[in-house]
Amino acid sequence: MPRPIKYPALYEELTYTLIGIGFSIHKELGPIHKEQVYQNAFARELTDNSIPFNQETRLPVLFKGLPVGVYVPDFVIDNKIILELKAVDILPTTAGTQLNYYLKATGYKIGLLLNFGSSRLQVRRRIYG
Repeated sequence: MPRPIKYPALYEELTYTLIGIGFSIHKELGPIHKEQVYQNAFARELTDNSIPFNQETRLPVLFKGLPVGVYVPDFVIDNKIILELKAVDILPTTAGTQLNYYLKATGYKIGLLLNFGSSRLQVRRRIYG
C-alpha cells in the first residue's frame, strides 16, 4: 500500500502561531464581543510577539494590469498570510468564499479565517494556487 505524500506546510510555524494567538484571545475574552474587539486584541498580540502586520490594508484587484476593485482584509501578516476575523454564532459559507476571493485576487497563498463568535474558536485555513 503506498504511503501518502507529505508536503511541507507553507508558513507552518507562522500559521500555528496565529492560530495559537486566536485560541489565547478566545480563552480570555470568550465569544460575546463584536469583531472589532477581537481585531484590537489580535493587533496587540501581534505587536507583543513582534510579528509584522498591516491592518485593513487596501489590496488592489487588477484586470489586464489595471485596478478594477479593492479588497480590504482585516490583517496581512508578514506579507505572507491574509487573516480574516469574524464574530458570528454560525460561520456562513460566504466568509470562506470571501477569503478565497482575497487569495485569488492578490496572489497570497495562505489565508486564515478565525471566528470568535461561537463557544469554540472556529479555524479555517485556505491554500490558494
